[in-house]
Amino acid sequence: MIKDVISASYKGGYKIELTFEDGASGIVDFAKYLSRGGVFEKFRDIEFFKDFKVNQEIGVLTWRDEIDIAPETLYAVTTNSKLPDWMDT
Repeated sequence: MIKDVISASYKGGYKIELTFEDGASGIVDFAKYLSRGGVFEKFRDIEFFKDFKVNQEIGVLTWRDEIDIAPETLYAVTTNSKLPDWMDT
C-alpha cells in the first residue's frame, strides 16, 4: 500500500525530513541523487533543491512540478523497509 507524504521540511545540505500519513517520519539524504544525472542534475543547484513542496492531492514530494520521487521509494528509505514487491527489479 502506498503511504502518502504529508509533510516535508528542509534540514540542511541535501537532507529533508519527511512525514507519512501513517505517522512514520525520518530524514532522507538526497545527495545520492546528484550523481544520477538526467533531471536530477537540477539538484546541483541547491536553491532549486530547496524549492520543494508536498503535492497534497497525490501525496508526493515534488520540485517545481518538474521532478518527483515515488512515495514508495521515499517510505522505504525513511523507514528502512523493503520496497513493495511490484517495485522490485
